[in-house]
Amino acid sequence: MNNLQYPITFSFKITTISNDFTAKNASGQTIAYVKQKMFKLKEAINVYSDESKTQILFTIAANKWLDFSAAYSMFDHNNKEIGKIARKGWRSMWKAEYDIVDQNNQPQYKVQEDNAWVRIADALVGGIPIIGVFTGYLFNPTYNVTNKAGQIAVKLKKMPSFFGKEFELTKLADIDEDDKERVMLGLMMMILLERRRG
Repeated sequence: MNNLQYPITFSFKITTISNDFTAKNASGQTIAYVKQKMFKLKEAINVYSDESKTQILFTIAANKWLDFSAAYSMFDHNNKEIGKIARKGWRSMWKAEYDIVDQNNQPQYKVQEDNAWVRIADALVGGIPIIGVFTGYLFNPTYNVTNKAGQIAVKLKKMPSFFGKEFELTKLADIDEDDKERVMLGLMMMILLERRRG
């Protein structure tokens, strides 16, 4: 992915049955189109250069069968593994928590939900007829990505919108050049998983 100018916006399509979204940089330029393969027993994600889907940049695949504690491996266009994002098992049942690791299985970043009550309120109120339509404006969870020094490097926040279709990624600290795509891919996978949880 080129031109990672922050803030970066993830915009989900609500008119299709597939779980897909477009990532655009601060200039409004598309840097990736993410599409989840439907009806797969294992999670399978393709990351394309744009919505034409002519060029696959990366793929992300679960290494376990439909398991809430699965790790998700990231591969480049040459099918070389460049890292993983792993959910923290039972600890993620209450408050989302993930590890982003590099190609040598060394932990690089932690992704943690800022306030679990926001997601719970979103899910509860979202089930109420008519009122539930407005939860996208009322409840907006935030996810912090911290480096090994405990510093927040980037923040991903659900933006006020109908059906919770907009997310914004802002950078708060420097990220190593080698880690930029790994962090971006990890968050792309995470947000698909978290939207499914509610």
